[in-house]
Amino acid sequence: MEEKETCPAQRLLKILSGKWKSEIFRLAVDAPLRFNNLLRLIPNSNKQSLSIALKELEEEGLLEKTTIKLKPLHIEYHLTEKGKTLIPIFQQLEGLS
Repeated sequence: MEEKETCPAQRLLKILSGKWKSEIFRLAVDAPLRFNNLLRLIPNSNKQSLSIALKELEEEGLLEKTTIKLKPLHIEYHLTEKGKTLIPIFQQLEGLS
């Protein structure tokens, strides 16, 4: 039998609990992000863990990847409308510290 998540807060915590996910989300609030910028902005991060976190945030519908057809090719990540609905929650959490 499949276990149902009854609390939206539990689901949100599960979604953002992976390595670097909450930091990626926090940085994406301000502006679209490029992969190499994330590597610089998140100390101790690495390509593999960032790639996994970005993909999982995309799969949850919180981030969207956009390809900008310049030479060289640019890929940016930005919050989706669904992702933007979480901004007030993050702002409240930041106020607790």
